[in-house]
Amino acid sequence: MLILLSVCLLAAPSTCREERIDWSFEDASYLSCVVHAQGVLAQWQAAHPLWHVTRWRCVARRHAPTDL
Repeated sequence: MLILLSVCLLAAPSTCREERIDWSFEDASYLSCVVHAQGVLAQWQAAHPLWHVTRWRCVARRHAPTDL
C-alpha cells in the first residue's frame, strides 16, 4: 500500500507538493491502511515540521497514479 499525501509549507501555505509513503504491507486491506495511517502520518509530520499534511489517502501500489 501507498499513502499519498498533499502537504503545504507552513511558512508559505500556497507552496504545496505531493508525497508518497511506501507502507510495506502490500497484502494489507484498505481499512487496515486507513487505521494504521494515523501513526505513519504522525511520524512523517514529526520528521517534517515545516510542512503540514492537508489531505491523504491509501492506495494499492498497482493503482497508484504515476504522477501525483
